[in-house]
Amino acid sequence: MDNNLLSAIETNWYGFVASIFVFAILFLLARKRIGFGTRVLIGLGIGLIAGIFFQYFDLETKAISTFGSIYVSLIRMLVIPLVFVLVLNSISSLTNLEYLRKIGIKTFAWFLGTTGIASIIGLSVALLFNPGQGIQQDVPADFAAREIPTFSQVILDLVPSNPVNEAATGKVVPLLIFAIFLAVAIIKIGSKKPEAVKPVRDLIESLTLVLHQVVKFIIRLTPYGVFALIAGITARYGWETLQELGSVIITSYVAMIIHFVLIFGGLVLLVAKVNPIRFLRKIYPTITVAFTTRSSYATLPVNLEVITKRLHVSPRIASFIAPLGASVNFNACGGIWPAIVAVFTAQVFGIDLNWTDYITLVLVSIISSIGVAGVPGPAVISTTVVLTALGLPLEGIAIVAGVEALIDMGRTAVNATGTAVTALLVANSEGEFDREAFNSDDDEDDILLSTV
Repeated sequence: MDNNLLSAIETNWYGFVASIFVFAILFLLARKRIGFGTRVLIGLGIGLIAGIFFQYFDLETKAISTFGSIYVSLIRMLVIPLVFVLVLNSISSLTNLEYLRKIGIKTFAWFLGTTGIASIIGLSVALLFNPGQGIQQDVPADFAAREIPTFSQVILDLVPSNPVNEAATGKVVPLLIFAIFLAVAIIKIGSKKPEAVKPVRDLIESLTLVLHQVVKFIIRLTPYGVFALIAGITARYGWETLQELGSVIITSYVAMIIHFVLIFGGLVLLVAKVNPIRFLRKIYPTITVAFTTRSSYATLPVNLEVITKRLHVSPRIASFIAPLGASVNFNACGGIWPAIVAVFTAQVFGIDLNWTDYITLVLVSIISSIGVAGVPGPAVISTTVVLTALGLPLEGIAIVAGVEALIDMGRTAVNATGTAVTALLVANSEGEFDREAFNSDDDEDDILLSTV
């Protein structure tokens, strides 16, 4: 034990010292009331520089990565209670079920519609860039393709059988469905006997306030967590990996940027009728956290705060759409990425695809984005489903695995942004978007300016 501890100190002391030094800088910036979003970007920038430095000199980054893992663990701690309580609170506060049906249909229409468009964009960019041409890589010997769940298994995974067990194992979608059942029951009983459900409503409201306060505590750690996460990721990947599969990385990010700018920007401008630049300024904390954590669930608390406090969408719309989006909105994971991997795999293995295959690819991408909602690793499963539907070798997934983490950063940012866009569009159509507050505030709020 003593030797292990001594060895850890000897090999990681510089990472620990560097982390404490950067944390001190970020803390002083917070004390000087530098904006939250600015501090997050500063943490991101310092993390990139530190990661490049550590990678260049082949230094151990485990100490820095540990700080990042602690931040992700803290923020994931909130996911299960946050999803359950917020969905329960947002739906039970409704006066009738017709409203729930209406916003539910609109939400899924935007989720699936944008995923279909994302698939078309990914396919088009991949055909233009030809990321698989000239690539010659061996399939890893330990590669094992992920098994595609059967249709019946997908349905069973979505239906809650034991809510306590679902919560303990981190299954968000079944817990979300259970919360919907409870909320609908509260509405039904409340319409006939309001006094019978008043204690339950009061308890839910109190829990919501308490959870929001816990979220505030943890969100304040975001600049520190972002530094640690991005430094570890940057140090992990060298130029060799980037050079070998650079065409896949470039293709993926070009497709994601096009989707982000043209589709998200166009919807915000033409449908919600707000300034896309202002919208981007308001949601970049969500983008930064999603980019560094690579987890839609870990981004959920931040995204919820951004949607309600910075976009000024009503809490009941945000509390319904944000948890749902973290579970089923896969514009990049289910749309862009499977399309690019399919074209890449076809080119690497010399298989020709025709227009029928392209149409099948888009349709399967949309359908699979729903079916993998309750399955871990949705991007891998969606890609497996698409490759299988097109009759392509699953080994293509293994070839791109070396750079998937780098691409997953962008994928998660696109997914989280898509959820914020959908919340804005639905709230705007229901008259629950405070346009005046959106246009008049200074893009910062008290919670995001608070120091640690």
